[in-house]
Amino acid sequence: MKIANIIVLIVVFALYYQQSYAQQPGKTDAIYSGLPWYDQYGKVVSAHGANIIQEKNLFYLFGEAHTDTSNAFVGFNCYSSKDLYNWKFEKIALPVQSSGKLGPNRIGERPKVMKNSKTGEFIMYMHVDTLGYKDQFVGYAVSKNITGPYQFQGALLFNGKPIKKWDMGTFQDDDGKGYLLTHGGVIHQLSDDYKSIVAETNKQIASGFESPALFRKGNTYYFIGSHLTSWEKNDNYYYTSTSLSGPWIARGLIAPKDQLTWNSQSTFVLKIAGSKDTTYLFMGDRWSYPRQLSAATYVWQPIKFYGDSISLPSYLDAWNIDLKTGLTVEKNSIYQTIEHDDKRIQYIGDWARSVVEALPVSRSKAENASCSFTFSGTQIGLQTVVLPDNGYANIILTDKNGKVVVKNLIDMYSKVPAARIVFLSPVLPKAKYKLTISTAGERPNWTDKKKISYGSTANNITISKLMIKE
Repeated sequence: MKIANIIVLIVVFALYYQQSYAQQPGKTDAIYSGLPWYDQYGKVVSAHGANIIQEKNLFYLFGEAHTDTSNAFVGFNCYSSKDLYNWKFEKIALPVQSSGKLGPNRIGERPKVMKNSKTGEFIMYMHVDTLGYKDQFVGYAVSKNITGPYQFQGALLFNGKPIKKWDMGTFQDDDGKGYLLTHGGVIHQLSDDYKSIVAETNKQIASGFESPALFRKGNTYYFIGSHLTSWEKNDNYYYTSTSLSGPWIARGLIAPKDQLTWNSQSTFVLKIAGSKDTTYLFMGDRWSYPRQLSAATYVWQPIKFYGDSISLPSYLDAWNIDLKTGLTVEKNSIYQTIEHDDKRIQYIGDWARSVVEALPVSRSKAENASCSFTFSGTQIGLQTVVLPDNGYANIILTDKNGKVVVKNLIDMYSKVPAARIVFLSPVLPKAKYKLTISTAGERPNWTDKKKISYGSTANNITISKLMIKE
């Protein structure tokens, strides 16, 4: 390996491991949506635009590594899990290159990995671009080991030319054939070795069709995508067909109208086959620009089937899956709740009490406003009302000696108001802790290529209740 590549790897690992906090491994008891997830080091799981493949008894999650200061490519992360709840950081599967198309100040997005059964190789696909999104193409990388390191091979070619698209995905059919998905609903068939494209299986379905995700149940194919709204969430929709070449039938929204797909954007659907049922796991990204490392989270929900129609009919904060049977059930966790106006919560600065979405809350956007709560237990969570004028909140959990145990930036913004759990600490040794929540003085807010403004309108943070587990 070149010295320049080694230096880049050292820098990326240093960024990843700085301020790591220990937790009890294997203690997360469900799939929680909309919360920061933590790996075995207590670091936030950073794997957006992701997919999952199963190898033997492990699930491997591949996704974008991020920083909070730039959207530039800093590598693709790989995590593993036995239960889909607790994620172990394996390595940076594909690091930023010392130069070239995936070098510094370039874009690398939406990594998707498939195993080629004929060659035994693992092939990773990704969107490659400039920071200004003016040099887009689909690239690929190869590894003999599932965790990498993957060797970047450049552009994936069709008739000798790159695929000049941005949002992309992959699909592996029951017969082992692999397919590349790109925005607009285009489907390309991969060669036998998955390293080039041999045919355009389906032409464009619709304009504005991005974040493609495709899966099959029985003889029906389901193609999910989203509208073009920059980092903002929208109502994702889907098409069905009995053939990858179409015709594709528009079937409407995948979640209730105006819920913005429970504040997420599709990235992949994982099939989990059990002895009694098969669960199809919708994997969605809850982006949080510009703080994509600290504050962006995930929305993973079980897809419900009604004949050949699909839906995410209700939002599950937490749910369980039995990997042996394939059955799912909503998780009903028991916590002691502490209301926002409890006298044990110490407020500092300018706070106002009000009722929002029929829930009593305390709110503030004042500089240096904070509240703190001291407790004895193993876990603490925060429920809020996410709102269009909410911003980021700083959360710090310290032990009795004042040592930082958990530190997070929490996104309380949502275009659609809703009562949500936005933070749940790792399970920790039972002891005395202090939770402090404060205004960050900033909010998710951005403009797109057309200079249209998106995101929050103010920097409020909102406290509804705390959740304590002894």
